[in-house]
Amino acid sequence: MKYFGTDGFRGQANEGLNVDHAFKIGRFVGWYYGPRRQQKARIVIGKDTRRSSYMFESALVAGLVASGADAYMLHVIPTPGVSYEVVDGAFDCGIMITASHNPYTDNGIKLVNREGYKMDEDVLEQIEDYIDGKIDVPLATGEQIGQTVDYMIGRNRYIAHLIASANFSLQGVRVGLDCANGAASSVAKPVFDALGADVHVINNAPNGFNINVHCGSTHMENLQTYVVRNHLDVGFAFDGDADRCLAVDENGHLVDGDLILYVCGRYLHKYGRLVKDTVVPTVMSNFGLYKAFDDLGIKYKPTDVGDKYVHACMRKHGYILGGEQSGHIIFGEIEQTGDGIMTALRVMEAVRAERESLSVLCRPVKRYPQRLDNVPVRDKHEAMSAPAVLAAEKEAQQFLGNNGRCFVRASGTEQLVRVLAEAPEHELCKEANEFVLKALEPYMA
Repeated sequence: MKYFGTDGFRGQANEGLNVDHAFKIGRFVGWYYGPRRQQKARIVIGKDTRRSSYMFESALVAGLVASGADAYMLHVIPTPGVSYEVVDGAFDCGIMITASHNPYTDNGIKLVNREGYKMDEDVLEQIEDYIDGKIDVPLATGEQIGQTVDYMIGRNRYIAHLIASANFSLQGVRVGLDCANGAASSVAKPVFDALGADVHVINNAPNGFNINVHCGSTHMENLQTYVVRNHLDVGFAFDGDADRCLAVDENGHLVDGDLILYVCGRYLHKYGRLVKDTVVPTVMSNFGLYKAFDDLGIKYKPTDVGDKYVHACMRKHGYILGGEQSGHIIFGEIEQTGDGIMTALRVMEAVRAERESLSVLCRPVKRYPQRLDNVPVRDKHEAMSAPAVLAAEKEAQQFLGNNGRCFVRASGTEQLVRVLAEAPEHELCKEANEFVLKALEPYMA
């Protein structure tokens, strides 16, 4: 598609994505779910804390009501809060304004359907046609013009949903939260307070420009130091729109998405709650995670990188747990999308039930050393299909045997080929990658 990628319409504010785009998206969506169906559309809309989110919110709302839709404004809320409220409030669709973990200069518009899932591609294609002037959409007039509704109650219901999902107390547990100066700033602390935790929060004073700046799940070193210095039991860091979560154990060690999948997968498996005894990681998950699952008798079905592929696999086969190393974890029996705060709660459920520290629960996973080489190429598709490159990848895998793997994939956004090797020793990773790097030389930019 021309404008919408795997995670919405993204770009630098008022450059790649501007207010005209936002207004037109609002205009089309308001008409598509309203007058086109001869009804009054109800659209719920949320945003993160970056300065431009307020500008895009105004443009989207103007477009929605101009097409006859009623716009319900959740204001600042995590992306999964919009997905939850679309379903809980029986809205026609939801809109989230965010660029996730990107810097404040960027922004994006995500749309979700009435079931809380990412918007159907055929609808996104029609929106693109409208943006390009290929479709006409009438303006609403008179009493058909829509209205705006201050919908703070929707955010409160989302917070109540998170609290209600936890059937345990955190009384006496010292928890650190890094809110990335983003959407979690107004939600995470009230949830952990309600469960009785002794909550210590950093980076929860957004000013429009400091979202993700040296904080949150992309800069874990701050939380790692904070947990150790303040003798906390555990720490959780979110990204800008709080759909991701990474953790820190009591010793300040990073607990990434792979380890979270292990802790939660092992817990669900132990108590017979892991459907089909299967977890859905991605092909970029550490080889040590697969080995640890093998030891437990847990099956795994790796997908391509991207939460949409994880989620598609989970929906198709009925699996209830999947996610990425980056901390985008999906609990399919509870939610429609990844939710950082929900992930933190599910980790704490396992910690409390097992009566062990997070470091002890992670200990069985022996992470393999990794080497990642990003190779600039003239044409990533040509390079990836080259017989010499395919043969080199196979040769590298044969070199590692059952003690590691070599994986080659094209970047989703750049003219790069990524070559990843995992093995018991760093030198083996380097040697394995050399097979592929040499084969890629004729295609390098």
